[in-house]
Amino acid sequence: MGFRKSALIVAAGLSCIATTDSQAADWWPAKVYDQGKGGAEVEYVPLPKAEKQWNLCVLFPHVKDSIWVAAAYGVVEEAKRQGVKMTLFQAGGYDSLPKQISQFDDCVAAKADVIITGAISEAGMAKKFQEGLDKSIPQVALINPVANAPVTAKVSVDYPTMGGLAAQYVLDNLQGKPAQVATFPGPQGAGWPEAFLKGFEEKLNGTPAKIVDTKWGDTGVAVQLRLIEDSLQTYPDVSVIWANPPAIEAAVSAVNDIGKRGKIDLIAENENQAMLNFLRTGDVKGFATLAPVLEARIAVDTAVRILEGKPYVKSPMIVPTMVTKSNIDKVNLDNIFSPVDWKPVYSVN
Repeated sequence: MGFRKSALIVAAGLSCIATTDSQAADWWPAKVYDQGKGGAEVEYVPLPKAEKQWNLCVLFPHVKDSIWVAAAYGVVEEAKRQGVKMTLFQAGGYDSLPKQISQFDDCVAAKADVIITGAISEAGMAKKFQEGLDKSIPQVALINPVANAPVTAKVSVDYPTMGGLAAQYVLDNLQGKPAQVATFPGPQGAGWPEAFLKGFEEKLNGTPAKIVDTKWGDTGVAVQLRLIEDSLQTYPDVSVIWANPPAIEAAVSAVNDIGKRGKIDLIAENENQAMLNFLRTGDVKGFATLAPVLEARIAVDTAVRILEGKPYVKSPMIVPTMVTKSNIDKVNLDNIFSPVDWKPVYSVN
């Protein structure tokens, strides 16, 4: 994929010129579940182009992993395709709710036409969403679930379904044999880790695969490594680890260190670039994908539709896939990952 120079990066008080303008194949039609139609599967087709240069403000928890880098890529590319302005803020981590709240206020002060948010916490951002709506600024939630917070639209995936996909893969692999399972969903209180775990637990309930340990923590590899090592010491007979991608990255190292590579199945609750690499090397058995590039593109198109008074899907959900070595060649990776050498761009003008 080729790139042409020009977009200005502005983040943490720094600015630089980045190569961002890419030529990509059409990403539509895309299959989504339309929650407004009882979860019916429909084909999503975006607008050809925005009618005016709307000002979009986007808030992410961070861009520390390839999930949010991929989402940034989707936002940037769709903003450019539609011909709208976009400013992206990232808070730095799931422990940075006050910063995301402050960045929301910055979006309002900058007179954003719409705000797209990957919420650090639904409860923590709900009041801000309402403040935005009270100022007639549409609110679009992206990726992280918001079940009850007031928003104009939300673009996500059904996290319990993704958890259930991974659990079903575990059961198919075990073929009726018993197993001890350790789970590492992510930071407690963020919403999505609990939702992933709910689907995973429900699918395993009443089966020979028993969850013996669940540990919560921020999605940093160092934090997750401590949790993984502690769990493996406490439960030496664990044969399956299901976890967030940074935890799986840590688990690959931890499992190798204790000489159990190939004896403990590692399955990721969702994707990042490392999961793809580990799948190809055989260190990871599979991962469920929420297709962040596709979600982000749809969120931008949804925002434009709302601003222009055009029909939009209020709650489109991506149709998830369990990616394994057996089907990786059939999966559209362009909806899942940004180009390997792509760096986050924080402004599209």
